[in-house]
Amino acid sequence: MNKTAMQTNVIQANDAPAITPDMLQKYDVAGPRYTSYPTADRFVEAFTENAYLQALEQRRMTGANLPLSIYVHIPFCESLCFFCACNKIVTKHHERSAEYLTYLRHEIALHLEHLAPKDIYKAPTISQLHLGGGSPTFFSDSELSELMAMLKENFIFAEGGEYSIEVDPRTVNDARLAHLASLGFNRLSFGVQDFDEQVQKAVHRIQPESQVFSLVETARRLGFDSVNVDLIYGLPKQSPASFTRTLAQIVSLKPDRVALYAYAHLPERFKPQRRIDTYALPEAADKIAMLSNAISTLMSAGYVYVGMDHFALPEDDLAVAKRQGRLHRNFQGYSTQPDCDLISLGVSAIGRVGNTYSQNAKTIEEYYDALKQNRLPIVRGLALSRDDLVRRAVIMAIMCQGELQYEAIELAYMIDFKSYFANELVMLKEQEATGMVELDDEGLLVTDTGWFFVRAIAMVFDRYLQTDRNRARFSKII
Repeated sequence: MNKTAMQTNVIQANDAPAITPDMLQKYDVAGPRYTSYPTADRFVEAFTENAYLQALEQRRMTGANLPLSIYVHIPFCESLCFFCACNKIVTKHHERSAEYLTYLRHEIALHLEHLAPKDIYKAPTISQLHLGGGSPTFFSDSELSELMAMLKENFIFAEGGEYSIEVDPRTVNDARLAHLASLGFNRLSFGVQDFDEQVQKAVHRIQPESQVFSLVETARRLGFDSVNVDLIYGLPKQSPASFTRTLAQIVSLKPDRVALYAYAHLPERFKPQRRIDTYALPEAADKIAMLSNAISTLMSAGYVYVGMDHFALPEDDLAVAKRQGRLHRNFQGYSTQPDCDLISLGVSAIGRVGNTYSQNAKTIEEYYDALKQNRLPIVRGLALSRDDLVRRAVIMAIMCQGELQYEAIELAYMIDFKSYFANELVMLKEQEATGMVELDDEGLLVTDTGWFFVRAIAMVFDRYLQTDRNRARFSKII
């Protein structure tokens, strides 16, 4: 497979593949999103704070000059969205923010003791920052200023970096967006989900279309580099007809990026979803119709299909990175920034340092208690094995570049690819027969059609998944 061939799988409307309902039905199976490999369900409690500190020390010794990515989890929300599967705390008591900021400051200080000890202090550089939740805009303007100030006191923000924040349209106005711009945020992600009033009532998230349109217009006027809108299909009260109307409104809004997620109804895992009327959920055939129509509508409107649920306008950095083979993937999804260590702050946050993954305590009480004891609140994680590293490289090449050169993996990991992955290559033959991949002696290429099912292709190389048939904990890939 040559690079020229690989670049053809950036899909645009004029060369859109034929995605048939039969194909959507065939691959309507559960599977990971691969923001990491191995996936977070494989983390173990045997990975403790000590293991994480060793990883930080290793970074300080060997990679201290490499940029970092930082994620800050802000768990608070004023109201409960019934579809939500995030770690959140629903409260109208905004005074809780001040206490949370105090603990975030302490967590940052503990990290700096190991990232850049005072005797040889040099502030680490970050090239990517993302505030997620919950709802980060639960914080007041002054609290967001305080958070950014403490980050800038301890880290150098690289020129040209991605500095993004998730925004609940119900919690901001034009003045607040201007404040976010003044703090250095250059990317916004608005949670829209659906414009239909009946759907919004069914999921307990009312936000008028006019409000979103006004905010996006303001964001453009303020000069944000990119505005993303999240949509969800498969919500209660949705129908192919109602979602068609929402898509038409999105095309009119024309955000730089659109994230199109399938709703995963897992009420046994996520308590808020128990408030959703199961009988109001669309049938599987209707979900497939919604996805098929969304693909057609967005691509006809000029969007590029970047990969797994994500669309971007051709001039957006994400689409440009995809064309140039510079796309990366981390716990926040696709990114234009080079793959780097991720320091995650806040309750339940997941990070990556070196060849390790780690996760903070999932309850705020446990998170606070660890920091009171001057401990980083790590409760589980994973040190990747050699096999994990090989398979991660393969899966990320598939997810980000859509191409896999066997020789590159062989040279990097000293394996014979065809022997090591003999079983996987057999399984790929079925996907080749359906037009999802092209195989030859040198590697594999994800086809234009295959990009819409890239999770299914990556799943072939997931050793844990192939030996564990209980996939109910994952969302459907369609």
